[in-house]
Amino acid sequence: MPSWLLRGLGMAVLHAAAATALAKVAVYQPTELTTIKIVLVALLVGVAALWGALDGWLRRDARGTAWFIAALFAGVLSGILSVIGRAIFVDQTGVSELWPALTGGAAFNALLILVPAGLGLFVGGRLQPPRRDLAPQRPSGEPAG
Repeated sequence: MPSWLLRGLGMAVLHAAAATALAKVAVYQPTELTTIKIVLVALLVGVAALWGALDGWLRRDARGTAWFIAALFAGVLSGILSVIGRAIFVDQTGVSELWPALTGGAAFNALLILVPAGLGLFVGGRLQPPRRDLAPQRPSGEPAG
């Protein structure tokens, strides 16, 4: 499985779940909308940044390209999934909401993934990579054999 597919699917499901939860809160508890929105955006940004930093720290191959493709894929997929989620769980949203979700919503979600993941890649790339040798360490006085 390509690395961008796993990242894209994970972020798309997370973004769609957040959009559906936000729509549910907007219908049933509109006074708490601002706080919930801030918490959800912080969570989404944090997940993308931490996952990107982990990829940078582990020095994954083609990590920048993988996150770029994953962000584009997740933007479109999260738009589709959020419309489906709102239709099932919130307010029977119709197909008329699909076009705005696939244009502006997808672009916003892609940027909400790409920018923090890029910053995470930058920061994670500056950290010392984990050791790759898995051989047990011998005390310096022991003979090899």
